[in-house]
Amino acid sequence: MSTTAQDQTHDPMFSSRFPWNFTTNRLSRALDAKRAAGIPVIDLTESNPTRAGFEYPESEILTAMALPSSMRYDPDPRGLHVARQAVADYYAAQDLPTSPDAIHLISGTSEGYAYLFKLLVNPGDEVLVPQPSYPLFDFLAALESVKLVHYPLDYDEKKGWQIQLDLLAATISTKTRAIVLVNPNNPTGSFVKKAELEKLNELCAHERIALIVDEVFSDYGFGTDSQRIRSLADNDAALTFVLSGLSKIAGLPQMKLGWIHTSGPEKLLVEARERLDFIADTYLTVGTPVQHAAATLLSLRHGIQQQIIRRIDSNRTSLEKSLANAGRGRKLHIEGGWYAILEIPAIASEEEWALSFLEESNVFVHPGYFFDFANQGFIVVSLLTLQEIFREGITRIMARLQ
Repeated sequence: MSTTAQDQTHDPMFSSRFPWNFTTNRLSRALDAKRAAGIPVIDLTESNPTRAGFEYPESEILTAMALPSSMRYDPDPRGLHVARQAVADYYAAQDLPTSPDAIHLISGTSEGYAYLFKLLVNPGDEVLVPQPSYPLFDFLAALESVKLVHYPLDYDEKKGWQIQLDLLAATISTKTRAIVLVNPNNPTGSFVKKAELEKLNELCAHERIALIVDEVFSDYGFGTDSQRIRSLADNDAALTFVLSGLSKIAGLPQMKLGWIHTSGPEKLLVEARERLDFIADTYLTVGTPVQHAAATLLSLRHGIQQQIIRRIDSNRTSLEKSLANAGRGRKLHIEGGWYAILEIPAIASEEEWALSFLEESNVFVHPGYFFDFANQGFIVVSLLTLQEIFREGITRIMARLQ
């Protein structure tokens, strides 16, 4: 998002759900000016896999989208059974057996958050979200008249990122309706651990609040960790809603197919699914062709994921070598996802650093404040970038840090 910080003034003709100043921020304006002048910019924020140089099995994808069965409209609030079965098979392949009845198809995770905020939260109620994390939460919550309350993720050089469970518990109020987890988190790349989930389940059961778990990057974990929770799709100790979709799993954001997987105590589970049926039936957003194509698109994910994982691994290695040679800056530990966090000297603000990289070196990065880091001194780069472009961009950044 390129809007500036919130501005509470608004024309009374329009809803108060738009508490923003819609002028672009300094960094976006500088980027637009570079591009308007025809100056090549190395974009180290690229997160769209369809623009990142990967090879897709186009014929198979397009054939799957053109099945004759797509000509028939047969709406179901949860989505066509054939598509939900394909999602259930995806989980079964991870030793997470589930039923198609546990799944509601959606156009994407943003819509999933909107559905779940409608399901769980009254206007003015609170949802807890991690800090740092994805900036889209602010917009999604405001559009649903939901108040966000942040709970901190703390970084330890040996242990990596951890949920500050005591501080999270202290933020819970009588208005708290849900806790959002991003697993692995964006941009910290940290997975939820078993001990953390145990405590979270206790809190949710005691306070009668739900877990909303965004797992779009869960297929992109690095290494192994016996304490890591790969997915919460089998979590039944608390009412749990897992969000995912084709955008990251199959590298196909343009197909607009995601899902909500619901698990939890039986009584809450039945009521939640009935209410989700009502919400989904009101909108019916998912197109028929992509539902019929779902099984094929999910089956093709392995080849696309292998390319993405190779790219991420290569760029991680390149980044670590560049940092070792430069002797300044450091990469924070990440367990998964598509991003890396660099800690840079705090002799200037993150915005000033980012503007400097762009204006003087023609390199575009995200400053840490985009992701609501608690402290200054971070930039975020995408590991999805083409290797040669990534190496050149990091080389220029290292030169600026000398």
